Amino acid sequence: MSTTTRRQFIKLSIAATAAMSIQDIFAEESVKTLRILILGGTGFTGPFQVKYALSRGHKITVFNRGKTHPGELPKEVEQLIGDRNGQLEALKGKQWDVCIDNPTTLPAWIRDAAQILKGNVGRYVFISTISVYADTSTGPDENAPLAKYEGADPFKETLEAMKASGYKTYGPLKALSEQETQKWFPDKSVIIRPGLIVGPRDETDRFTYWPVRIDRGGEVLAPGNPSDPVQFIDGRDLAEWSIRMAEKGETGIYNATGPARELGIGGMLDGIKGALNSNATLTWADAEFLKQQKVEAWSDMPVWAGDELGLSLANISRALAKGLTFRALGDTARDTVAWFKAQKPERQAKMRAGLTLEREAEVLAALHKAAK
Repeated sequence: MSTTTRRQFIKLSIAATAAMSIQDIFAEESVKTLRILILGGTGFTGPFQVKYALSRGHKITVFNRGKTHPGELPKEVEQLIGDRNGQLEALKGKQWDVCIDNPTTLPAWIRDAAQILKGNVGRYVFISTISVYADTSTGPDENAPLAKYEGADPFKETLEAMKASGYKTYGPLKALSEQETQKWFPDKSVIIRPGLIVGPRDETDRFTYWPVRIDRGGEVLAPGNPSDPVQFIDGRDLAEWSIRMAEKGETGIYNATGPARELGIGGMLDGIKGALNSNATLTWADAEFLKQQKVEAWSDMPVWAGDELGLSLANISRALAKGLTFRALGDTARDTVAWFKAQKPERQAKMRAGLTLEREAEVLAALHKAAK
């Protein structure tokens, strides 16, 4: 083989290897067929878990109210109808290798399900949240202190009361739900603490705002300093990793957000812009100016944590060591825009996070005036 031919062969081999996605590699693994119960399964990440698990040969049962995206489940999936608020009869008398609990916010939901499932499931995977930490001023690892519930009886809490509190009890109730999981399933539980979950199917628009706005082009208001850290995870990456953790019989607690290396808000927005081939121009406004304009981090400027940058510095080394992987930011951005454009016109007309175009224009005008 000539030097030139050999060089071409190496280049082609490298290109072919790079073209293999992480999902392709994992798909080639030989895995034992599991009977998996998914509590929820029709919301945001659940359908991705279902699809990925089926592709790997598992048998799937979902338990939910049957009200979210009815008729969307693949025909191979068994659906049990019930409600976490006391209507759990459909779970009785059955056995599964793994239960994945997606929607739980209230510790009573864990307790009530566990009373039926204990001894009937081999492993319990609880999807929690990074919001369980008491102090997020610095990037927490899994051993950091958890938020404490200050109410009367957490087992009498309701979703309505949590909402009425402005979600102040969300983190503490999730922390108590984790404790219930460990109480009922000692040495058999996996607790996954995601950060901001993003991508197709996300109804909050807390990341979607950026690719949709950048795709429209023009001058875009960008928050803070381009180096301010951000963290998020594509719902598909979270879903697929949770299935692989179940397959491996893992236990323990894991922060699950990304990317693998620290990313600034500037890198995120530039990455989205490049992926969408957008003509948008980013105009940066510092945190103090945004406060003066009453533009809030996280809600008005999604993903960006403002003064609470520790929210975007969670330590994920433990999850990385267990095989958590991330698809490219560009893939998430393109897929998110495509999903959003497929929604009904009335859904597209009003985003659920970020600034309206009119409000953004006002803030940009004030910024340019202040710079004169």
